[in-house]
Amino acid sequence: MHGTGVPLLTPFDREGSLQENYLRELVAWVQERGVDFIVPCGSNSEAELMSVEERARVVEIVVEEADVPVLAGTGHPGFHETLRQTSLAAEAGADAALVVTPFYYGHDDESMADYYRSVADESPLPVYLYSVPAYTNVVLSPEVVGELANHENIAGMKDSSGNLTRLQRERARTEHADFDLFVGSGRVYAPALDAGADGGILGLANVAPERASEIHRLHRGGHGEQARQLNASLVELNHAVTSEYGVPGAKAAMTERGAPAGEPRSPHRPASEEVRTEIVALVDAAEHWSVSSLELKRSVDLLFLISRFVVVIVDGSRSCTG
Repeated sequence: MHGTGVPLLTPFDREGSLQENYLRELVAWVQERGVDFIVPCGSNSEAELMSVEERARVVEIVVEEADVPVLAGTGHPGFHETLRQTSLAAEAGADAALVVTPFYYGHDDESMADYYRSVADESPLPVYLYSVPAYTNVVLSPEVVGELANHENIAGMKDSSGNLTRLQRERARTEHADFDLFVGSGRVYAPALDAGADGGILGLANVAPERASEIHRLHRGGHGEQARQLNASLVELNHAVTSEYGVPGAKAAMTERGAPAGEPRSPHRPASEEVRTEIVALVDAAEHWSVSSLELKRSVDLLFLISRFVVVIVDGSRSCTG
C-alpha cells in the first residue's frame, strides 16, 4: 500500500439495506478521482453497524470493482471473529487486512502485542494495525508498534490519533522495518508526511479524493509548502465530515458532489438542512481551490513585498535629496 487511501463509505437505503449498485458506482467515483487504494469496512464505513456477512459482502463487491489495492477492515473486539472476518476478506480477494485494536474491555500492552501476533500468525492476509482512540478509547503504544513491526506478516499501521508526536515515535521505532505507516487524520496529513508517514487513510478522501491525493503528490514532488497550504485549506471541511458531523455529514457532502453515498444507518440520522447548507459551502470552497490559488496568493504576497521595497527606496531617495 502507498499514497492516499479512502475508508470508503457504505451506501444504505432509508431502511438500512445495503445498496450494492451504489457501492459499485462509489468505487468507480473515488478511483476516478485519484485515490491509491480503497479501505472498505473501516470506521467511516459504519462497519460496527454491519454483520459479519454484510461486511464480507461489501469487501467482495469492492474487490470486484476496484482497480487499486483493497485493504479490508476485518477487526472485531474478539480474536475468533477477527480471524473469521479476515478469512472471508481473503476469500473475496482483498490484498490486506486492517485490524482495529480490541475494544470494550481494557487490555495492557503485553496483551495487545500477544493478540496482534496471534492474529498475524494465523491470518491469510498481511495485517495492518489500526489505532483509533476516538472510537475505541484504546491507544497502541509506540513501543508495542515497534515490537510488532518486526513480525513477517504485519505490514503496517493506520494511526488515527492525530498526534504527530506519537506518529514520530512510531516512525522512529519502525524505520528499519518493512512497515507502512499511515496517518488517519486529514487535518494533519501534510505535517504527518513531513514527519515520515508513508501516506494516509483519510475520511476526507471520501468527500474530496482529488484534494487529499493532491496533498500526497505535492509532498512526493518536493512541494511541501504547497502540500501544507492545500491541507490547511481543507481543515474546516475535514472537521465537518469527521469529528463535527461524522458519517451523516460525510454522506451529505458526497451527495452534494453527486456521489452515490446513500443514507446513514441507524442509529445515525441524516444531516439536517442547516448542516447540509454549511457543508455545501465547504464543499464548494474545496472544489474551487487549486494549486493555482496558492500561486496567485504567493504572487500577490511577492508584489506586496516589492511595492514595500520600492516605497522604502523612494523614501530613502527623498531623504537624500532633501
